[in-house]
Amino acid sequence: MTVIKNETRLHSTLKSVDQQIDKLNDQKIVAFFESLGLTERNDVPKDFLKWETILIIVPNRQISNEIKQYKFSISRLFFVTNPYADKIHLYDFKEWKNVTRNKTQFQIREMLKTSYGGVKKIVN
Repeated sequence: MTVIKNETRLHSTLKSVDQQIDKLNDQKIVAFFESLGLTERNDVPKDFLKWETILIIVPNRQISNEIKQYKFSISRLFFVTNPYADKIHLYDFKEWKNVTRNKTQFQIREMLKTSYGGVKKIVN
C-alpha cells in the first residue's frame, strides 16, 4: 500500500521548489559579493555561480569573523583564512579539495604562502 497518491507530481513539485531556492541563493551570493566589492574587481572570476561551492579566502581573522555570520544564511560558501593573502579571493572549492587532499597542515600552510591569495613577502 502506498501513502503518496501521485509520487511523480510530488517529485516534480519538489524539484521546482529546489530550483527556485537555488536561484534565490544565487541572488544572495551576488548581493553578498557586491557588498564586499568583489563583483567590481577584475581578478575575481565572473563564473563563480557555476561552482558547486565557493571558497572565500580571507586575509585575516577580523575579516573572517565579520563575514562568517553570512555562512549560515547563504548556502554554498566555504571560508578559509589565509594570513598571507592581501585581500579577499574567490576559488572553486572542488579545486581546493583536490589540491589539499592528503596534505599535512604544514604543507597547506606553506602552499598558502604563494597560492590561494598568498603573496610572497619581499625582504629588502
